[in-house]
Amino acid sequence: MNENEQNLLEIIVNSGEAKSLSFEAIRAAKEGRFEDADLKMKEAKAVQLKAHHAQTQLLVQEANGEKAEFSILLVHAQDHLMNSITFVDLAKEMIEMYRRIEK
Repeated sequence: MNENEQNLLEIIVNSGEAKSLSFEAIRAAKEGRFEDADLKMKEAKAVQLKAHHAQTQLLVQEANGEKAEFSILLVHAQDHLMNSITFVDLAKEMIEMYRRIEK
């Protein structure tokens, strides 16, 4: 496996993990467990950052003249990252709504 493929897999795995952790955070908030929700969101953001760093590596390579080969894996990785970003942002808002409802 080359470095490019490793970066793509890092994006996919970490983006998926961030989305899963965000969903767990929403469930915790729904049950009134806001400390657990906050911890899950912190974890989600940390693994999402790993995915973002892997994406940045790809962008740096391209900026240095190493053109990324178009592949389904590349599209899949980008799709996972964008969905993860959207989901984490939405989870943050949903948790805040549950906090307000709880009050």
